[in-house]
Amino acid sequence: MFFDDWAGVIRTVIVGLLAYLALIVMLRASGKRTLSKMNAFDLVVTVALGSTLATVLLTASVPLVEGVVALALLVYLQYAITWLSVRSDRFRALIKAEPTLLVHDGRPLEGAMRTQRVTRDEIDAALRSSGKTELAQVQSVVLETDGSMTVIPR
Repeated sequence: MFFDDWAGVIRTVIVGLLAYLALIVMLRASGKRTLSKMNAFDLVVTVALGSTLATVLLTASVPLVEGVVALALLVYLQYAITWLSVRSDRFRALIKAEPTLLVHDGRPLEGAMRTQRVTRDEIDAALRSSGKTELAQVQSVVLETDGSMTVIPR
């Protein structure tokens, strides 16, 4: 239950080290955007990379080369999606959300808040984070594409 043999431990250490190094090299080569959390696709890739690395580490039936190829495929797909989104407005519109105005001229836009499933408490928290205490102090609050809120003061 706690220990089978040293071969499994040694395999985990060796494969883990090599897979981790391969992932670091691929991420450095692919650029900063690969792991940015700018949209849903970026988040999916981040989670998928972690899951794949864990599978390579802990599943003896997955050879290191297959695991590294899976990691490389995920990194390449993320690179391809960001490359296409920078070069094609139509493609970008398919995969990227647009920022949403939640407060305008100090007034909450209830329809936008409902559509984006944002509560007044969440807007108030964003206000406090920006050093404001009430809506009258702000021009706008924008729900950004990464889920964060930007408070624009008057």
